[in-house]
Amino acid sequence: MNVGEAAALGVVQGLTEFLPVSSSAHLRIVPALAGWKDPGSAFTAVVQLGTMLAVVIYFWREIVHLVAAWVRGIFDRSVRHTAEYRMAWYVIFATIPISILGLAFNHQINHGARNLWLIASTMTFVGLILLLAERVGHRDRGEDDLRLRDGLLIGVAQSAALVPGVSRSGATITAGLFRGLERTAAARFSFLLSIPAVVLSGGYELKDVGKSGGPGMGVTGLAAVLAFIVGIASIHWLLRYLTRHSTGVFVAYRVVLGVVLFALLANGTITAT
Repeated sequence: MNVGEAAALGVVQGLTEFLPVSSSAHLRIVPALAGWKDPGSAFTAVVQLGTMLAVVIYFWREIVHLVAAWVRGIFDRSVRHTAEYRMAWYVIFATIPISILGLAFNHQINHGARNLWLIASTMTFVGLILLLAERVGHRDRGEDDLRLRDGLLIGVAQSAALVPGVSRSGATITAGLFRGLERTAAARFSFLLSIPAVVLSGGYELKDVGKSGGPGMGVTGLAAVLAFIVGIASIHWLLRYLTRHSTGVFVAYRVVLGVVLFALLANGTITAT
């Protein structure tokens, strides 16, 4: 991978990580369309650390409050009734499913799950599920209305994002909408929930950067820096967008891209693996 390719993929990661369109799928699709080598799952996981830093910077006050409330609540029973203390536990419990499944199916995720036929299928299918969630979700519950059951169900949905094309934010926002959450509430919880999941994944894959002919630490680091910069702008834009608009544009994008991928694969323009 050269510097130009790394820069392009870093920007792609920053643009797509928080939108419900699957950043991991785009880091597989863009190289396929451009004729570049697949950067691999290690590159994808480590570059996502850049966008996670964007979440930490953007939500630093909320994160500090959650961590402080959780630590205080261990020793002070009165704190355990606060929304911040409960939210911290929701994030912890919701991270368990993706952690267990990520370790259990690590080999399949790193190899077979990167097949473009599978990615085209998940892009299309999850787009339609998101459309259904928009139609049936009541969207009358805010962040303060989150309960442990919501966190667990959203956490289970997040684990589906181990398959490229599902989209971590897409799965969690969809689950939140099905649970009756407002779009912005679902998105904000999705962002907070992404931090431990992506940090654990990126840390686990960090040891494999540069192995088997994959991108080295230099270009991977460049991509992560650009993903961080673009990611902050992406978070800000999406939260503002969802206050007035539905996720319909992302549904349309996912379905169209999925259909295009099917067509390109069928006529041999690109190969699945």
